[in-house]
Amino acid sequence: MAMSKRKRAKVIRWVQYGILIAVILVVAFTANWDKIRTTFFDLEVAASLFPEVITVGLVNTLIYTGLGFAFGLGLALVLALMRLSTVRPYRWLAGIYIEFFRGLPALLVILAVGTGIPLAFNTFLDKYVALMIALGIVASAYMAETLRAGIQAVPKGQVEAARSLGMSPARTMVTIVIPQAFKIILPPLTNELILLTKDSSLALFLGASITEYELTQFGRVALNDSRSLTPVLVAGLCYLAITIPLSYLSRYLERRTGGKKIGTPESTEVKA
Repeated sequence: MAMSKRKRAKVIRWVQYGILIAVILVVAFTANWDKIRTTFFDLEVAASLFPEVITVGLVNTLIYTGLGFAFGLGLALVLALMRLSTVRPYRWLAGIYIEFFRGLPALLVILAVGTGIPLAFNTFLDKYVALMIALGIVASAYMAETLRAGIQAVPKGQVEAARSLGMSPARTMVTIVIPQAFKIILPPLTNELILLTKDSSLALFLGASITEYELTQFGRVALNDSRSLTPVLVAGLCYLAITIPLSYLSRYLERRTGGKKIGTPESTEVKA
């Protein structure tokens, strides 16, 4: 007699539970737990990382991320307004910029700014400034399209009402459209901040003094000194301490804005 769909689904579910339990038991009885403990969970090595992993690694990661995000957001706003401009060259230039830097790996941009600019102009570029510019350039290419979508999501009636009150187009954009657009795009901007936090780890390719280490570089140096993966685990936990609250914040903001998703319009430019 053939089983019903519900019974068959129940059997399949129990088979999956059985496989999972079997895998857990095999790992539990075959793994070298002492080796795993000394490799990943060496408490002495972990204790030796504090407080520097917080006061240096975590703080510098937050600084690099904050500088890059602030610079990128300002640049993205300019690019978004250029993409919506009635002046075609502005739209073309912004479009080329966005497609170019969205197509490049962040590492190449960081190397180009951090080492290429000082070589080309025979000058010194502070690491904080270099990372602010490089991370901001990468982030702006993505945030510009998010901002543009947010601006276009503002009801046109708001703009028409402002214009009927005698507001100029510039004042309408600054006082009416942009504030409302930012409320709409807060969730995706928070996600971009998470991505930028992880991209800040690429700073290690520029080299740094001990006081300029971010979490990844701090973990790599400690790994070489201790021959244990515990520093990498500690650095990863520090990243999670940043990104997990931001993820919850993003979901909270999404609920506050009604779960509205902001897409990337393909061809919604204002025509001349």
